[in-house]
Amino acid sequence: MKKMLMATAATALMAGSAFAAGHAKEVKIGVILGFTGPIESLTPSMADGAEMAMKEVSDSGLLLDGATVTSVRADSTCIDAAAATAAAERLITSDKVDGIMGADCSGVTGAILTNVAVPNGVVMISPSATSPGLSHMNNEDNGLFFRTSPSDARQGVVITEVLMDQGIKEVAVTYTNNDYGKGLADSFQAAFEEAGGTVTINAAHEDGKADYSAEVGALASAGGERLVVAGYVDQGGSGVVRAALDSGAFDTFHFPDGMISAKLLENFGSEIDGSSGAHPSPSPELAEAFGNLVDGAFDHTSPFTPESYDAAALMMLAMQAAGSKDSNDYKSKIMDVANAPGEKIGVGELAKGLQILKDGGEIDYVGATGVELIGPGEAAGTYREISFDDGKDNTARFR
Repeated sequence: MKKMLMATAATALMAGSAFAAGHAKEVKIGVILGFTGPIESLTPSMADGAEMAMKEVSDSGLLLDGATVTSVRADSTCIDAAAATAAAERLITSDKVDGIMGADCSGVTGAILTNVAVPNGVVMISPSATSPGLSHMNNEDNGLFFRTSPSDARQGVVITEVLMDQGIKEVAVTYTNNDYGKGLADSFQAAFEEAGGTVTINAAHEDGKADYSAEVGALASAGGERLVVAGYVDQGGSGVVRAALDSGAFDTFHFPDGMISAKLLENFGSEIDGSSGAHPSPSPELAEAFGNLVDGAFDHTSPFTPESYDAAALMMLAMQAAGSKDSNDYKSKIMDVANAPGEKIGVGELAKGLQILKDGGEIDYVGATGVELIGPGEAAGTYREISFDDGKDNTARFR
């Protein structure tokens, strides 16, 4: 009888330890974004979006029976894989994060996933890593990687549709020489040529140069009705545009997602009137709901900001569904909470979602961007088409 009592006590102790581990009073989420580097004008709002979701969940008191969610920021630099990997290692080994919201740029995201997240078994949800190459890592990521923005395979088709609808049949392409730039440029060229268009030149540019006249000279020699700039607004992309405008080589452009931010208009204003652009963005109704929630606290229209809110929200809702903050427990729940069946959960309704999950129900998280995950961690996505007129970026339509 004494042995039975001791065994019962030991079992209870073990169960209590497991419960404590799953229902810890603090959940830490790493926010790794390029706070320095070629997209540094975008990342503050992205981090704010993710952290707003964390505060919403903490304030509800419903996650894992009252856990507080803490954000731990780290700098991915966007372009330095070694620095990004080291920063992610610190998040996991020193800060003991339970998941990573990020990274941002595709190259550093792949490096962190391969070298840090997978070996340590930690979930990553990126709001902005769009390289088609990341889709092929699904068989190697042990079910740990997801993203809330669509692949650039989709963006290549969207750019094609925008240009074709405007009667643009011949373009030059310049891209930043990394995974993001090359992946997008290649996806666009394939889609554009399939639609009957001509790419006169598809050439890389390096970031960090003071003078892009040589690159623009080559682009001008090839010709084209418009220059597609698959670069970064805080780096070489803007350098190429400035050289093109100053030399008269091109006066209209198409700007993909890496170029869209308030910084673009600060740099060029009405000089780029007549140009086009597109970036992943929620529908007008969802954008309005997100804007109401943000209420002026930060720029809710900045690219990938609503996607960042959704990335953090998905992670926390999956933890609740699994009853655990352990990545190996909640990774399989991310697809479940993101998609039907279940009650739809909009932006600002995280407490409602947490309560339904706590009660054993199912949810279909819609969030700020109309989240729908297709395949292993791939997002479907909606794009905002932009027309540049009178020094402003105006919404033309959604695709």
